[in-house]
Amino acid sequence: MGRIVTDIVEFDKKRCKVYLDGEFAFLLYKGELRDFSIKIDAEISDATYTEIVEGVLCKRCRLRAMNLLQKKDYTEKQLRDKLSEGLYPTELINDAIGYVRMYKYLDDDRYARDYITYHLPTRSKNRIIQDLITKGISKDMLMPIVEELYSEESGDVELDQVKELLNKKHYDPDNTDFKEKQKIMAFLMRRGFQMSTIRKGMNYFDEDYQ
Repeated sequence: MGRIVTDIVEFDKKRCKVYLDGEFAFLLYKGELRDFSIKIDAEISDATYTEIVEGVLCKRCRLRAMNLLQKKDYTEKQLRDKLSEGLYPTELINDAIGYVRMYKYLDDDRYARDYITYHLPTRSKNRIIQDLITKGISKDMLMPIVEELYSEESGDVELDQVKELLNKKHYDPDNTDFKEKQKIMAFLMRRGFQMSTIRKGMNYFDEDYQ
């Protein structure tokens, strides 16, 4: 026995949400509703349901994942969230994730390494870690990568970052009043730098100007 179409709700100008047996089933283009003779109270056979899910939506979800990754890198969590916006069933999202991962289009390890390498000159280690965790990179995967990449850097990376940022702001201790110093310190703290590192960076300029 098939499933009964209990409702069809317009999602946007081109697509509609289809409900089967009282539950949301999938999102289809209006032309596809006609192609599969989907109307309220109509019955959808098991064969038709399988054709829609496995033949149409599965390919569409994979293609959507590929197109997204061609434009920019995503973490697995970010890609899942984007695909969820298209109202794809969880099993199809899982299939698409597995598909792009198999072809190395999706790689959280690579994403984390690229992100750290790019932001290492201007962001604190804590800020980078929090950013990547927010993007869905697991801490267990992330921390070994962070330690590996930071161990390859010579000197005090965060102190060098603070000094570089102070330099870009043209920080001059002799011509910066208390209020402006507080603003600069707040800016650096928002970047995730510890107060002790910020003070060391400022002291470097104090000594330089003496």
